[in-house]
Order: sequence, then C-alpha cells, then structure tokens
Amino acid sequence: MQPTYRANLLFRLADLLERHAAEFAEIESLDVGKPLTVTRMLDVPFTVEVIRYNAGWATKLTGETFSLALQASPYHAYTMRQPLGVVAGIVPWNFPLLQVAMKLSAALAAGCVIILKPSELTPLSALRLGELALEAGFPPGVIQVLTGLGADVGAALVRHAGVDKVSFTGSTAVGRDIVRVCAEDFKRVTVELGGKSPNIIFADAEMEQAIIGAANATFFNAGQVCYAGTRLYVEHSVYDTVVAGIAEVVARMTIGNPFDPETDLGPVVSAKQLDRIEGYVDGGRSAGAEIILGGSRIDQPGYYMQPTVIANTDPRMQVVQEEIFGPVVCVVPFKSVSEITALANDTRYGLAAGVWSRDLKKAHRMARALNAGTVWVNCYHTVDPNMPFGGWHESGWGREFGRVGVESFTELKSVALKL
Repeated sequence: MQPTYRANLLFRLADLLERHAAEFAEIESLDVGKPLTVTRMLDVPFTVEVIRYNAGWATKLTGETFSLALQASPYHAYTMRQPLGVVAGIVPWNFPLLQVAMKLSAALAAGCVIILKPSELTPLSALRLGELALEAGFPPGVIQVLTGLGADVGAALVRHAGVDKVSFTGSTAVGRDIVRVCAEDFKRVTVELGGKSPNIIFADAEMEQAIIGAANATFFNAGQVCYAGTRLYVEHSVYDTVVAGIAEVVARMTIGNPFDPETDLGPVVSAKQLDRIEGYVDGGRSAGAEIILGGSRIDQPGYYMQPTVIANTDPRMQVVQEEIFGPVVCVVPFKSVSEITALANDTRYGLAAGVWSRDLKKAHRMARALNAGTVWVNCYHTVDPNMPFGGWHESGWGREFGRVGVESFTELKSVALKL
C-alpha cells in the first residue's frame, strides 16, 4: 500500500477517535479507574495526537546514499527501509488506549500489520478502537485485536512463527521471558519494562514547583506509571520542607469515584494490585521504615490506597528497590552531588529520572550522570511523541516515539550497484 494511503487511513482513525473522545474517556475511566477529568484532558487527546504524529512518518521514512570506503571502481550504494511484517503488540493496563495507539500507529506507518493483545484487565478501549479502524477503512486483518490472558494468548503470539516482531510494554519479569522466547528464532523485539525512577530535589530548586512536581511524579494515576518518581531524594537542608509540602498536597487531594469531577485520585486497577501495594508497604514497615503519611487501604467500596510517604529506608529494602506500581514514595535525604549520583544509580532499572535545580550547570551534569533513558529537569511526566522513550538495563530494549520508534518496525537493507 502506498505510504500516502497508509497515512490517510491513520489520519482518518485519529479524526474518528477525536469525534468519539467523550466515549473513549469514559471507557478508560471505567476500565482503569483513573479520574474522568484526566482521561478527557490527557489520555484521549494525547492518543489522538500520537496517531497523527506517527501517520506523518509514513511518507518520510528514507534510506541514504553513500560512498564506499575501500572500492576503487565506481559504485552506487544506498540503504532502504522495508517493513518487518507481522507485529504482535502486547500492551499493559495502566494506559491501555494510548499504548495500543502507540504501537498500532508506528507499526502501520512503517508498513507492517499488527495483532494487538490488550491486558485482560482493560480490553475495552482496544476493542472499540478496532471497530473505529474498520469504519476508517483499514482492510480486514491489517489491525486485529485478540483478547485473553497473557500466559495463554500473549505467549502464543510471542511463539508464533508468523510473527516477525514483538512490541511489549509491561513488567520486567514478563519482558525477560519474551526476550528469551524471541531469541530462539531471532524475532525482532522491543520491550519497555518496569522502573524505580529517582526524582532529585536540590536545595536551590524552585521549591513550590518541585514539591508539586514530586507529588505528581508519584501519585498521578494512583502511582500506576512505569516511570513514576517513587524514589524521592531531597537535599538535607530542605528535606523537612519537602516532606511537609507533599503532605499538604496530599491533604488537598480528593480521593473517590473517577466520574466525580472533583476527584483527583481514583482507585487502583484491581483487588490483586491493591493487595500487592499494601504488601510492599507492610514489608517496609516490618523492615524498619517509617510511614510518614498514609500506609493502608481506604475503608470504602473499591480498590483505594492512601497516598503513602515512607522515610528512614535502607537502600536494600524491597520497598526502595522494587517497583510497587501504586501511590507510594520513599523520601531519602542526601548531602552532596556525588552521594546522590551513587544513590540514584543504585538500581537495576533505568527508565527515567527527575532533577530539580535552578543551577543549569548542575542539572546538565546530573543529566549526563544518571543511568536512565529519559531525564526530566524541572519537570516530570513530560512525554512527547517526538521524543524517544525507553529504558536502560532492566527497564527494557529499544525506543518508542520519534523517528526511531517507527524505524524499529523496519529492516535496514544495504544495496551496492557496480556502475
């Protein structure tokens, strides 16, 4: 199919999604539990723009011509990009619509076809988007949505000989298994996995901005964000100020029904997830950590967890080292740049990091020193379709977004023609 036609189909899908924005916002709130105000203002509009952004790449993927380094005879040498083929896109439950659209639009812009496996906890928006894809005019089979359990359906997709690439977003444990399986027949694979991201506040930061940013870095989407800033490091001289400020932010939060326009924090996705979060907090308490704020589930219908702030932790504690995926932050004081660099990098993950400082020299040095795929300075949650996103170490392989995100669905071929 001509690149222009592929792009037009994706633009049409984006327009249809925008037309049905209110419906999709409600679906996401029902499925995930995030406030309707958030899905209306963020999830759905951002998804629309991601589809449009990747649609633009369909007509802009190119190779290059180059001279050969060692050949005396004249050659015309060039590269070309060709689509990988059939893609299995396996997506998580925390941003189901966005994750489906990210993989779908990038794969189709590159000329691939895609089979989407949404999480069994949140399949509704993927199914509804599939209906819109048919309405947009995509040929049958180009986009398929296959529901079911990851251990059954996801595993079958990963092992299938007809699948040329797996694009997975989810836990590190599952990602590790997927990489092993893909290695058996050298399937192409992109895995965007877990995180335990450091968020660093220096004493010279714009303090009000940093405190609000740190609270949002942890508690947005009830902490169910792979790059949440759940290891909060604060320079010693402003430690008490930051902890008190976060407590004030939490005190102003309204926790409740996602469909209530006053709600700031909704429930977590499931009873199992709530048990997991509470288990980590209890484990930290038993290991000697201090619960400064929150620390238990909320006694009301639904899967609600109190925003929780933990202090007096040891770097080896599970609550510090492992991804909790809930509204829980560990706050740790530090005294020097060298100390905080070592503390921040003391993790097997490397997805993201935050730095808050008015000293740009210090900020740039920290951005270089931190082992993370994305470093935010004086901001957090700044995700843009033109900015590649992905992790180091156990946070994954490959990147999504940007040109590189679309090119990851292509193979690069070199051609040398003797003249």
